[in-house]
Amino acid sequence: MIMAPPLPRVQPLVFDVSILQHQASIPSHFIWPDHEKPCLESPELAIPPVDFGSFLAGDPLAVSKATQLVNEACRKHGFFLVVNHGVDSKLIAKAHEYMNMFFGKQLSEKQRAQRKIGEQYGYASSFTGRFSSKLPWKETLSLRYCADNQSSDIVQEYFSNVMGENFKQFGTVYQEYCEAMNTLSLGIMELLGASLGVGREYFRDFFEGNDSIMRLNYYPPCQKPDLTLGTGPHCDPTSLTILHQDHVGGLQVFVDEKWHSVRPDPEAFVVNIGDTFMALSNGIFKSCLHRAVVNNVTVRKSLAFFLCPKLDKVVKPPNTLIDSKNPRAEESEIIAVDNASAVKEGLGSSWRVLGRKRQQKNRNKRPAL
Repeated sequence: MIMAPPLPRVQPLVFDVSILQHQASIPSHFIWPDHEKPCLESPELAIPPVDFGSFLAGDPLAVSKATQLVNEACRKHGFFLVVNHGVDSKLIAKAHEYMNMFFGKQLSEKQRAQRKIGEQYGYASSFTGRFSSKLPWKETLSLRYCADNQSSDIVQEYFSNVMGENFKQFGTVYQEYCEAMNTLSLGIMELLGASLGVGREYFRDFFEGNDSIMRLNYYPPCQKPDLTLGTGPHCDPTSLTILHQDHVGGLQVFVDEKWHSVRPDPEAFVVNIGDTFMALSNGIFKSCLHRAVVNNVTVRKSLAFFLCPKLDKVVKPPNTLIDSKNPRAEESEIIAVDNASAVKEGLGSSWRVLGRKRQQKNRNKRPAL
């Protein structure tokens, strides 16, 4: 009996930026279907800048203007800019500097923090272990941040425990950055509460002690940027996203049946509503589809803080947002899910929207990677 020769062993795909960013062609795993391929030249989305410092100072005219701008933007697409935000520019610059340092290291060193299948946190090189097609052209490092007193140094401890003492300064920088984002996010919750007419304290109190996610996004150059995406189309399943972009554009938002670009402004934060806050607002504020494109010239970096409620919170809109003219929306049903299921939903949030309308709308879309 003649034995057939053994099949050659298929080597697993590795997203090694140091090699792939220079290649004239890209692996088929990263090529997206024609109907999802990026439009690199897209109209700019008009996003209102909100003077956050003046709002917090309580100036009546500034408060009125800020709440009006946010209300109009969030009812339409859920995106607005925060300027005069009070976050130290040196801290932001240092967070970007250390991101360059981390992602500039050898792949083997970054993989010490490898995010395992079923886990929410750690390093991921395009999620090559999870999917075999429509892969995103990016690397990420995801960190857990808890605002309660018992986990006050969780980011600092992660770097020391997982990456070693040589990464202690990384932990210091991102611990401080997360604390700044926590303070900013609670202030934004005051703004959202005022905009919805439920009072400044309602949502701020709800998100005290939040259990959130910090993500570093690193989009290397791609020689075929018209074939792939840095991040696929998705709605954030979390409550609120606070994004700091560098000077390189790439964020796009789907509004009025077309993709619009968001001009990068290093002096501002891009804020967008997620599914969970859409539920908290009884569907009044929108969670909008967005994505990231890449380019063939330079690296793009962003810092994303995803605000999530504590795991013991029941997510439902306040009664003042429910009446006969505005009945409770299907999307306002939220349950807690285990971490493994949440990871499959996308960002790794511990919350999931169960509204049938949103499930139907997104049923053929891969969750965010």
